[in-house]
Amino acid sequence: MSLFLPGKLGALAAILTAALLAHGQAATADADAVASETATSITLSQALTGLQAGSFQDKEDVIAQLLTLGDERVLPILKALLSGDLSSRENDSQIYMLTESDGTIAATDALTGAVTAGVDKTSYKKITINNKLRGKLRSAIAQLSLAHPDTAVRISAVQELLDHIDPDLVTLLQERRALELDKKVVAFIDIGIAMARINADDKQQRLQSITILSDSNHPEGKRRIIALLEKDPAGKFLETDPEILRAAQQALKDIEARTKLYGFAETVFFGLSLGSVLLLAAIGLAITFGVMGVINMAHGELMMLGAYTTYVVQLLMPNHIDLSLFVAIPAAFLVTGAIGIAIERGVIRLLYGRPLETLLATFGISLILQQLVRSVFSPLNRSVETPSWMSGSWEINSLISITYNRLYILLFALAVFAALVLILKKTRLGLQVRAVSQNRAMARAMGVRSDWVDALTFGLGSGIAGIAGVALSQLTNVGPNLGQDYIIDSFMVVVFGGVGNLWGTLVGAMSLGVINKFMEPWSGAVLAKIIVLAFIILFIQKRPRGLFPQKGRAVEN
Repeated sequence: MSLFLPGKLGALAAILTAALLAHGQAATADADAVASETATSITLSQALTGLQAGSFQDKEDVIAQLLTLGDERVLPILKALLSGDLSSRENDSQIYMLTESDGTIAATDALTGAVTAGVDKTSYKKITINNKLRGKLRSAIAQLSLAHPDTAVRISAVQELLDHIDPDLVTLLQERRALELDKKVVAFIDIGIAMARINADDKQQRLQSITILSDSNHPEGKRRIIALLEKDPAGKFLETDPEILRAAQQALKDIEARTKLYGFAETVFFGLSLGSVLLLAAIGLAITFGVMGVINMAHGELMMLGAYTTYVVQLLMPNHIDLSLFVAIPAAFLVTGAIGIAIERGVIRLLYGRPLETLLATFGISLILQQLVRSVFSPLNRSVETPSWMSGSWEINSLISITYNRLYILLFALAVFAALVLILKKTRLGLQVRAVSQNRAMARAMGVRSDWVDALTFGLGSGIAGIAGVALSQLTNVGPNLGQDYIIDSFMVVVFGGVGNLWGTLVGAMSLGVINKFMEPWSGAVLAKIIVLAFIILFIQKRPRGLFPQKGRAVEN
């Protein structure tokens, strides 16, 4: 039409015409998209309605139909059906996925995803399946999960299959292996194929399967190799091929050797974890005992106060549990440090040079602090919630896993140790603390206020005890007797490592922690501690000043 219009008017008409055509095409595309989405929704709705059919064959056909939809809602629906959590509501026959948490039933609409909490389970009818359908469902779930774009989902899918692998899934795994690009997923798929083929008719396939399983750490792989070595009542191997038997026996030796190695590594980690707790508990005591010569029997109660500080912080910020520890650490240090300075100024300062009376006085203070906590918080234990970032475990493989809370506490203990070393080596307070610990009289003659150093040193050691309590709150319940479980171990670490020597405290704590964990399996926890105590007594007879004795004229005297 614009061809018949002169100049600018024709150009304007052409632009308007093009805009109208583009708008019409966009509207058509939007309508097609809406229609397509509606059609998918209707198809899924019809398939879900078919799951309520009484015939198991009809349900099997519906499962096959669901696989063709390409809808992301299908996978959770099939998982709920397999676990027995897929139900239909009696009043409208709508399909829901039921989940239970803390005694409350929640219903999730299979189509819309809308969640209704606090429903009555009796108003829902469970969709039943049989063993044949369970096999079909596992295969369908595996097919959908193995094609998932998320690598973690694919790995989890293969790992779930390994517990009940069968020859029917080999074809599915082989098809997925040809398409898989992630090496870790491929390795798990190879293990699954090997498990399915370990009893195949082809001898070379069996030998190859044994080789693959001997290099894996999956318990099911070990079980299937052990099955090849079964014997009849007469003591003869059921497997008749000698080459298969030799390969299976060697594979089992390799697996057991690797299992012992990982078990050793796990025991070492648990020992270091225990050692990190002992380090946090003893490092503050090493400072006060080494500098001031004070046997502080209230040290355990200062740890207890640090744990209760963590509990109070979480009460004050219940909606920010993940951040609570970052607030509790400085709070516990300040609270217990201030209490430590008050104890030193009010009691210990008056008893210097009288170690027995100091011991009795601090023991009395420990009883007072315990009773104070019982009066304020009650004698019952209090549970401190673990932040989400410290929950769970890091599974290195199926033979070894490391819990995050113990790993973080180990790293935290080393960080506290490093910070304390820097304070003592690089600050003016640290210089004065070392001077007083090595020769108090000479330090005072040089102008060092030893009474001021004593107060700050005792406050520093008490503050670190409070930080140790924060760490302990993540491992055990918080109660009035919390500190009593660690005070004796703390003194053993300090004496064994060398009184007042931080590096000796580190080595002593880690050594005693590892020794305890290695002895516990065959002697028990209580007997292991008794043996360690006896060892330390004998050790002190030979080296009365510990592994790393302090140096200085006052020490020599």
